[in-house]
Amino acid sequence: MKKKTFRGGAHPPERKERTEGLPLEYVRSVKQVVIPVNQHFGAPIHPLVKVGDVVKRGQKIADAEAKMTVPVHASIAGVVKKIEPRMQPNNIDGMCIVIESDGSDATDFLPPLDGFACTKEEALARIHEAGIVGMGGAGFPAHVKFSPPPGKTIDVVIANAAECEPYLTIDERTLAENGGDVVEGLAIVMKALGVKKGVVGLEDNKAQLVAGIGDAIAKRGHGLDISIQVLTTKYPQGGEKMLITAITGKEVPSGGLPMDVGCVVSNVGTLKAIADAFTKGIPLIERAFTITGGACETPKNLVAPIGTLVADLVPAIVKVNDASLRCIVAGGPMMGVSVPNYAFPIQKNTSGVLLMDRAEAEASEEGTCIRCGRCMRTCSCRLSPALINESLLANDLEDAEAIGLLDCIECGTCSFVCPSRVRLVQRFRVGKQLLRGKKQKEAQSARK
Repeated sequence: MKKKTFRGGAHPPERKERTEGLPLEYVRSVKQVVIPVNQHFGAPIHPLVKVGDVVKRGQKIADAEAKMTVPVHASIAGVVKKIEPRMQPNNIDGMCIVIESDGSDATDFLPPLDGFACTKEEALARIHEAGIVGMGGAGFPAHVKFSPPPGKTIDVVIANAAECEPYLTIDERTLAENGGDVVEGLAIVMKALGVKKGVVGLEDNKAQLVAGIGDAIAKRGHGLDISIQVLTTKYPQGGEKMLITAITGKEVPSGGLPMDVGCVVSNVGTLKAIADAFTKGIPLIERAFTITGGACETPKNLVAPIGTLVADLVPAIVKVNDASLRCIVAGGPMMGVSVPNYAFPIQKNTSGVLLMDRAEAEASEEGTCIRCGRCMRTCSCRLSPALINESLLANDLEDAEAIGLLDCIECGTCSFVCPSRVRLVQRFRVGKQLLRGKKQKEAQSARK
């Protein structure tokens, strides 16, 4: 099989060997969960329960009517103890529903639904009601992604199994242990969209999974045209725009979406969640993730209820060398966020938790750009990070936007290759927030 890839990118150390091949371990003895109300990209939702309410596992506890929303469900059975702001993995306090377990396993699941006998509208409604979002990135509502507007024809659905972030191995384990569910979910999405072609894309550092995926396609692919594409191991191969270019040769236009080139991309965890929502009626109430790093003495691939505090995993389930711990990261090292302590919950798009030691978390002082051009050569979006950085340093948001600020996917490749250790991606994130805030103020002023 010929391997494919995209232009640009980098090769950070993979550091996956500590959890590669480790089986999934299920966390079942959670006494309390802290469930963020808003875990998706889009409009806010609001609690449907109040303090003192008894809830069942799978019961809807937060929702709203706006299209760009998904509901949130109780991940354990118990009593609502608090509804208050708590720290989330993005370092921002957000409204959370605190549920204390009552020791029961009472459930309130949806009835199973045949994804190949129902209508498209019924399928999308089920994906929405199950609270499913993209589990590999920003938490985009899945039912919206699978609803292209009139005039946008989808030709291929891509299962994203690239998992290019260093350290993380949870997609690899999901495919290894639940490959049939992933293929089932892919087939359901293809049926709902009326798409004839599906592709499972994975990097060649996971080539050992190809035979198993092939068996899963034969058994649970429902006779659909689903193939496997092995990709060159390179960061950020798992970015959906890079994945589309590598597999189809098409390039998503500036400011565009995958549907603009006839593609839909979905993480393997999302596809498994879709299969569970149809075949078992289980909404998205648990999450698989990798916990590892140099300060982690017992690295694992875990499956835990949404809202499980990392603080409740340490040290009962995960042992940490406190003397060597220097940094805690929610996510991977390239796109994750450093958090101050363990008091944050696992949420729908948490793919990993890194417990890094001094060598891994070594910070360098930011220098001055030397105009070497490395960031431009490696940028997978074909941007000019150095020029965007200059515009932001000059507080010229309009110029930064014109150069391509909003097209940046914040993968961190430019920061990784910069010999002067310029904090490029961090500055771009702040710049995007400032630019969007400025646009909102201008829009509000125009309406007055």
